Amino acid sequence: MSQNTLSFFGILIILAVVVVLIRGLKSFFKGGDIEEKKKSNKLMQLRVFLQFCAILVLMGLAAIYGK
Repeated sequence: MSQNTLSFFGILIILAVVVVLIRGLKSFFKGGDIEEKKKSNKLMQLRVFLQFCAILVLMGLAAIYGK
């Protein structure tokens, strides 16, 4: 894979984290019934998982191209 492809993948996963964060916060502040709270909780769990993936990808990019 080229450096541009890996960089694009890194940016893409960071954008995914931001999108899930915004949707989760919107759902959290909207409040409401139990279903909304469950949805907000699931979105925040997804955000944590995506952040973990983003950290792994960025550390991999740093290890490959940081030399």
